[in-house]
Amino acid sequence: MMTDIKVPQLPESITDATLVAWHKKPGDAVRRDENLADLETDKVVLEVPAPANGVLREVKVQKGTVVTAGQLLALFEEGAQAAAAAAAPAAAKEAPQAEELRATGTDAGKDKLSPSVRRLIEENRLDAAAIPASGRDGRLTKSDVVDFLGRKSTAAAGAAPASAAVPTATGASGPTSAAGSAGPAARAPTPTTPVPPAGSRGEQRVPMTRLRQRIAQRLIEAQSTQALLTSFNEVDLTEVQALRARYKDRFEKEQGVKLGFMSFFVKASIEALKRFPVVNASVDGSDIIYHEFYDIGVAVSTERGLVVPIVRDADAKSFGALEKEIGEYAKKARSGGLAIEDLTGGTFTITNGGVFGSLMSTPIVNAPQSAILGMHKIQERPMVVAGQIAIRPMMYIAITYDHRIIDGREAVQFLVTVKECLEDPGRMLLGI
Repeated sequence: MMTDIKVPQLPESITDATLVAWHKKPGDAVRRDENLADLETDKVVLEVPAPANGVLREVKVQKGTVVTAGQLLALFEEGAQAAAAAAAPAAAKEAPQAEELRATGTDAGKDKLSPSVRRLIEENRLDAAAIPASGRDGRLTKSDVVDFLGRKSTAAAGAAPASAAVPTATGASGPTSAAGSAGPAARAPTPTTPVPPAGSRGEQRVPMTRLRQRIAQRLIEAQSTQALLTSFNEVDLTEVQALRARYKDRFEKEQGVKLGFMSFFVKASIEALKRFPVVNASVDGSDIIYHEFYDIGVAVSTERGLVVPIVRDADAKSFGALEKEIGEYAKKARSGGLAIEDLTGGTFTITNGGVFGSLMSTPIVNAPQSAILGMHKIQERPMVVAGQIAIRPMMYIAITYDHRIIDGREAVQFLVTVKECLEDPGRMLLGI
């Protein structure tokens, strides 16, 4: 029986999507619920699953096409068997993109590629099977492909390696990134093509992804509609590090997750938000909306761009629950598994540029929120403590805020409260 494969119902507030990849070509046998194609919106990547076991007969929409809910994508024959005789006419009808995929070898045992990885392999006509994979379950990552391209380029030019892995910061560990700039505790951003030989003047024009366009739009809107100002302070993390060192093994054993820095910053931020509720507020026209709940956004950098999943009712969650939820969001973000609900709402955001070694930055507010807290690299510095010079693990923290509703006094006192909670973590437990 022939079945139409259509664009699924798109999430609320999303009107269209871009078909970024076909994972099957006409004539391929498909199992029920196997992913046929990826649809990229300005927030998430949606999968188009097979409705039953059968064969993909004909592709109606090519890669790169903008589609809407209910639009016909392909024809699918339920219960059919893929055969050599049937594959021949199907191969003649398949899209040029599918031909290119076969030529590059991306179907050779490594069909679980993210859209950005698949695009990079297509553009450079590589054999995916020949590239060493370092991702989870043996998957290729963008860094794997870029490193492979770099080695290939330098081997041809007889030059030194074009890129090298950057060690992650051991200080502010966690999955978050500086808003619009930094990323996860992984490799530094690398170009999508190898570094050209000296004297080369080539150029490459690559269209922005839907998510990257949305990020650009939101950042420009925040800067053009809000009166943004940034204040800084510094935190001595001696007590937090001592607490983590004392209980990390027991915590991991009982909670099933490592004790990181992010849960401390979430808890400290909530204490500060309770004291200064305007920092947890937002502007709606000529009104100020004071939120009586604490839905904390945690910025996560992925191969596709920056996303901010929301930890809801964070004030009611334990350190262990916070670490688990933040870790799960980071995994889902990097695998493209976040749902629209995971990204909707939020009253305040925390972002961590320290994982890439950022010492100081001015994060941009995640509108319509009115403030964002920036974490940075933990660096040992000589400090005067009780009249004596001592080496202490210090971190600069920053709050960027909407000066239309938040005064400098409130922003500075918010940072001081965060500082006090982190320098004496017992305050958070006692509520003082």
